[in-house]
Amino acid sequence: MSILKLNKIYKSYPDGDNNLNEVLKGVNLEVNKGDFIAVKGASGSGKTTLLSILGTLLMAEKGSYLLDGAEINTHTNLHKLRNEKIGFMFQDHRLLPQYSALENILLPVLAYHSQAPQSYMDYAHTLMKITRIEQVANQYPAQLSGGESSRVALCRALVMKPAILLADEPTGQLDMENALNIVALLSEINQRLNTTILMVTHSEEVAKAAKKTVTLKNGILN
Repeated sequence: MSILKLNKIYKSYPDGDNNLNEVLKGVNLEVNKGDFIAVKGASGSGKTTLLSILGTLLMAEKGSYLLDGAEINTHTNLHKLRNEKIGFMFQDHRLLPQYSALENILLPVLAYHSQAPQSYMDYAHTLMKITRIEQVANQYPAQLSGGESSRVALCRALVMKPAILLADEPTGQLDMENALNIVALLSEINQRLNTTILMVTHSEEVAKAAKKTVTLKNGILN
C-alpha cells in the first residue's frame, strides 16, 4: 500500500546571475507502508530540498506529491496535515530547553490540546520504554546526553503515529557508537510499530540499517 508517491518533481533556485539552478529534475519515488528507505547523496545533491518537499516545508514547481492519499500541491491545510501525518527527526534535535523530556515528546499533541489526553501520555511512555529513556522523562535537555536527546527527538516524531517519519541526518551530531544505536532503534521502531521511515544520510554505515537505499545524483533518484 503506497503511503507516499512523487511523480516528476522539479525544484530550482536562482543563482547569483539570475539563472535557475535545477536541483531536482523529475524525481520519482514511491514509499509503501512499512518501508524503511535511506536516501544517500553527496553534499549539495539536493537531499535537504527533497526532504523539505516531502515534509511540505517547500513546494515543488512541477509534479505530483501524494501523501496518504492527499495531493499536497492542492491541499488547503498543510500545517494540520504536517502535524498529523509527518514525523520529523532532525540532526540538531530541536528540543525546547524549558520543557522536560516528556513534555518535549508531547509538544505535537499540545498543538491541539491544552493538556495531553491520557491515551497520548500512555503512548509517550510506551515510546520511551521502547527507546529505553524512561529514566530521563523528567529531566531537561541540558541534563541529557546526545544519545538521550536523539531518543527524545525520535519519540516526539512518533507520538502522533504519523503516516511517515522523515529523518534528516538523524545521527549527524553523534559519535559512531551512538549513531549506530540510533539507527538500530529506527530499525526496531520500523519492525515493531510498522512505522514507515525515510531517512536522509551521507553515511554508508547508517544507510545499511534501511531495507532499501536510493541515491540522489544529478537531480534524479536512482
